[in-house]
Amino acid sequence: MYNPFTLQGKTILITGASSGIGRATAIECAKMGAKVVITGRNESRLNDTFNQLEGEGHIQLVADLKSKDDILELIAKMPVLDGCVNNAGIVKTALTQFITEDGLDEVLKVNTIAPIMLTQLLIKNKKLQKKSSVVFTSSISGVYSAIVGNAIYSVSKGAINGFVKNAALDLASKQIRVNSVNPGMISTDILTDGTISEEQLEEDKKKYPLKRYGKPEEVAFAIIYLLSDASAWVTGTSLLIDGGFTLQ
Repeated sequence: MYNPFTLQGKTILITGASSGIGRATAIECAKMGAKVVITGRNESRLNDTFNQLEGEGHIQLVADLKSKDDILELIAKMPVLDGCVNNAGIVKTALTQFITEDGLDEVLKVNTIAPIMLTQLLIKNKKLQKKSSVVFTSSISGVYSAIVGNAIYSVSKGAINGFVKNAALDLASKQIRVNSVNPGMISTDILTDGTISEEQLEEDKKKYPLKRYGKPEEVAFAIIYLLSDASAWVTGTSLLIDGGFTLQ
């Protein structure tokens, strides 16, 4: 059956695959026929993802992307890829007057510097084939909207969107496409750690015209579109996935 969104025959790297959007993306990419290379810091949770993958030929590699040595080791073990999903990320909340250099440095290393350098090294070491697709998981935060106490995270994601546009131009001659997905609030484990009460979450959902948060797989489906040949003429784009939040 004809399917322009198939990933059959493609090998895809997915970072931050031990939970949330990364895990959903790995699972859905495998369902679409891809061989996936998954990486994350937590070996146990990464193994949980690995065990949910359909098909054969998948690879799991434990790595902390804050470590230059881990990134270099990751590159050395990496097969030649048809796509890369830079998904790993962390959140740190602080009002502007309470931002610390250490806090800023930690978030930028994971959310901005690591995915940029990983992409650079994949290209430099010829690990991305011609007509490959690179997708970054960005956010509406720092690009389309802002909320109190979210400056550090917003900075890290705003920088990614700037990189996507420039990298798309730089890599067009190699026929390598670079895009991002920009989700609103997604229902992941980060919302169930007790930091935010159920009442607060329900109140926040009212800000979304569709009256709910997104699901990890709904972001994964958008990422699959950008990885597939269906988006062969799409590059330098930020795909907004926010349940209508930024319409208001």
